[in-house]
Amino acid sequence: MKLGIGCDHGAYEYKTEIVEMLQEQGHEVIDCGCYDRKSVDYPDYAEKVANLVVAGDVDLGIVMCGTGIGISMAANKIKGIRCGLCTNTTMARLTREHNDANMLALGQRTTGIEVA
Repeated sequence: MKLGIGCDHGAYEYKTEIVEMLQEQGHEVIDCGCYDRKSVDYPDYAEKVANLVVAGDVDLGIVMCGTGIGISMAANKIKGIRCGLCTNTTMARLTREHNDANMLALGQRTTGIEVA
């Protein structure tokens, strides 16, 4: 599966770990940033990933910030995006199955890395 992923500075560590994990599982990952802990604006990264999803350049998208709230709201402003903020695996599965989510939002400050 081809995935787009992006984050702001509040989730840089998670993004780095999750990209590595996804690649180890055989997924192709397009990393849209951010690429360090310098303060950035989350809507910029939500838009980059969402545009990849809408264009069909990736199958699904993952976006992250401190709580996941802001970046999910920003992603959902893009026409054609259905981004679900999930804090556990049941929510992630159900939002995909029942709401046809095409993006997942996570919060580094609100969800443990094991769950993420």
